[in-house]
Amino acid sequence: MSEWIARPGRHRVSAPLSQILAEAEDAGITVHVVDSPRSKAAALDAIGTALSFPAWYGRNLDALEDCLRDLSWLSGGPHALIWVNPRALPEHAVFEDILAGARRLHVVLLDADDRLGP
Repeated sequence: MSEWIARPGRHRVSAPLSQILAEAEDAGITVHVVDSPRSKAAALDAIGTALSFPAWYGRNLDALEDCLRDLSWLSGGPHALIWVNPRALPEHAVFEDILAGARRLHVVLLDADDRLGP
């Protein structure tokens, strides 16, 4: 079993996206994908949309952190946010730190080179 499946938190994974999706399906994890946002605003919107943030989401870093601590609106079992090519965003380190604080969420950071796999 992959480490990212075993415990929620932030994980940088080097594997094809198809493999990550298959592992998530086998583990019963609901997947939400963010694909290569290139600005802070685009990243805030993409994460909010992917995780179905509530209407009160303020689309700023503080609101992102607040929503990631809650996630009560996500139904069912475990959830994973797969962020494809996070390094396309200049502020990726700030976002990665905030995402690491989401205790109930598996966060998979997938570099673009690993997207398609072999």
